[in-house]
Amino acid sequence: MHSRILIVEDDPNVALVLEDALSAEGYETAHASTGNMGMQAAMAEAFDLALLDVGLPDKDGFTVCDELRRQGMQMPILMLTARTTPDDKVRGLRMGADDYVTKPFHVPELLARIQALLRRTQSLASTILVEYRYGDVFVDFYRGRATKGGRAVELTTKELVLLRYLIARRGVVVSREELLSEVWGYQSTNTRTVDVHVATLRQKLEDAPHAPKYVVTARGEGYQFLPNGV
Repeated sequence: MHSRILIVEDDPNVALVLEDALSAEGYETAHASTGNMGMQAAMAEAFDLALLDVGLPDKDGFTVCDELRRQGMQMPILMLTARTTPDDKVRGLRMGADDYVTKPFHVPELLARIQALLRRTQSLASTILVEYRYGDVFVDFYRGRATKGGRAVELTTKELVLLRYLIARRGVVVSREELLSEVWGYQSTNTRTVDVHVATLRQKLEDAPHAPKYVVTARGEGYQFLPNGV
């Protein structure tokens, strides 16, 4: 089965280039020219990945990305934009985007990024749990929902993917570098991103965030999920 990719792009020339390049690689595509049309398509059909332009005429890509994540959409989102400032990239990633490519883009590089996102998603899917319960926490990864003590807890897409990755490898110490590569999709020596997300998970799901029972630190090595607690 070919991967299906949703293209949300208002420039017809760019959309045509994307459709031709993706079709040549064997992908199935659908095109939406506005943010609202993209939202409707994403909610109505199943896609494996979305290419989302930031500068849409009715609703910008940041807003579309944020709303899709709030609706529980888990598909990878790669944002396309002419904006090149670091703040814009950070904003897109915080809204739940998985990657960010600036225009004009190099088609082979864009295809490589798409392939990497799809591979990572498929790799995670082989060990993904649809739902999981530990302590008084219940997580429905399929719907992107979590509760603690019966009360709803709002988790971001990256927090859900991070928790799922750790749970899938429960009992195993996972390095920060591996988490950066497999959850965020890039290699870096700056592992502060991982630490911040783990700290936020603990704040939301641990009884005592400063003395966690489930997502624990393996000093000097990384993190470990203990299903039965410390």
